[in-house]
Amino acid sequence: MSEKPFVHLHLHTEYSLLDGATRIDTLFDACKEKNMPAVAITDHGNMYGAYHFYCLAKKKGIKPIIGCEFYMADDLTVKSGDVKREFNHLVLIAKNNTGYKNLVKLNSIGFVDGYYYKPRIDFKTLSQHSEGLICLSACIAGQLPRLLRDGMWEEARKLVKQYKELFGEDYYIELQDHGIADEIYVMPKLIKIAEEFGVELVATNDVHYLKESDAEMQDILLCVQTGKFFDDPGRMRFEGTQFYLKDYDEMAEKFSYVPQALENTLKIAEKCNVSIEKKPLLPPYKPDNGMTPYEFLKDLLEKGLKRRYKEITPEIRQRADYELEVVSKMGFVEYYLIVWDFINYAHEHGIPVGPGRGSGAGSIIAYAIGITQVEPLRYGLIFERFLNPERVSMPDFDIDFCMDRRTQKTRRAGQASGAVRICGQAGKSNTGYDRKRQDDKGPGTDYRADGCHGIEQPGLHQSDPENYGEIREVLKLD
Repeated sequence: MSEKPFVHLHLHTEYSLLDGATRIDTLFDACKEKNMPAVAITDHGNMYGAYHFYCLAKKKGIKPIIGCEFYMADDLTVKSGDVKREFNHLVLIAKNNTGYKNLVKLNSIGFVDGYYYKPRIDFKTLSQHSEGLICLSACIAGQLPRLLRDGMWEEARKLVKQYKELFGEDYYIELQDHGIADEIYVMPKLIKIAEEFGVELVATNDVHYLKESDAEMQDILLCVQTGKFFDDPGRMRFEGTQFYLKDYDEMAEKFSYVPQALENTLKIAEKCNVSIEKKPLLPPYKPDNGMTPYEFLKDLLEKGLKRRYKEITPEIRQRADYELEVVSKMGFVEYYLIVWDFINYAHEHGIPVGPGRGSGAGSIIAYAIGITQVEPLRYGLIFERFLNPERVSMPDFDIDFCMDRRTQKTRRAGQASGAVRICGQAGKSNTGYDRKRQDDKGPGTDYRADGCHGIEQPGLHQSDPENYGEIREVLKLD
């Protein structure tokens, strides 16, 4: 183990799908062995692994640095012609929670608005969500190295000036050396332009696997990704086997002439202090009839009980009151209303919905307001399997929607204006989206799925709070 610390700020995990082979579950033990106090995650175009990475890093005593290697387009709205080959790489790292939120926002924009072969953003979008972020110029696939490689010095100078004006001291020019000819050629040019503009350098290694011996495994992943045979001479492959988690000594050998680039990895790590709270992230639900969410749910429950049961027996009343108390105390009133919102929308628009599966079928509230269609008392279903004060993880309803019109619901959810695009109560939804008034049948009416071939889950139930938070961003639920 090297006595000197070093921090990797450019690293791809298994969440860089069929490209990265660095397993999060084994990463932090390797960092400890190599005297690394912190490490970053910068997967290609996504943040799928960020929460898992963060939680495990904290558990292992390694400082987590949350980032992403974005695909940059000149204009994310252009999606035709040869633009698929025009994107460049750019690494963004969160300094604080504001930066983390901006990372999530940019990632969501990339998938929702900018997706064209890859989830893309552009500089205009970045400039609107740059607060709290550190910017690294990326690998040889970054715009700056490409410009310098091609001898386009004036364009390179304009680019550096542009990014320095946006990020100030949080803009760094990356140096990488994997023994690749283009990297070696462009290295002195990167150093020269950094000196010209007073931009700090940082040494990274574009980690895609933990050990050098893992190179072949990562190469196989590339074969799967590109649909090529291993022995195909013309297939995509990485040059060499140097894309592994190198220690300080190995990095110092490569960058002995720029020791500050090594020191800056520690300085950047010190700047990064993201704290992710482990709690459910739910969008607010605001009934438009003046009721509080609790009052609205209680009103739905009372109307639903009258509709569902000929007689509200003491057993039914006791169960309903008990569930309502637990739901309220645990803070899941709005969660019930959000799910009811989606179900009600489907009912109103004739989209077949399944009867409900899993532990949620044990809730008499869910049955009364029309989320589920199975009467829990008749079948002895237990509410506590779904929700109880001792349950640590967030509960979830398993709801099936007809695949033929499932996209209608998700498209409604993601429409413009930045609000939740799900239906609310009659007239106008809690989120401001106009729709037809609910009919007299009410939200608890059974709708049959006759003629619907194939039922699929829409992927809206998420037990992992951070994943749900990312879905909220994708759907623009804030």
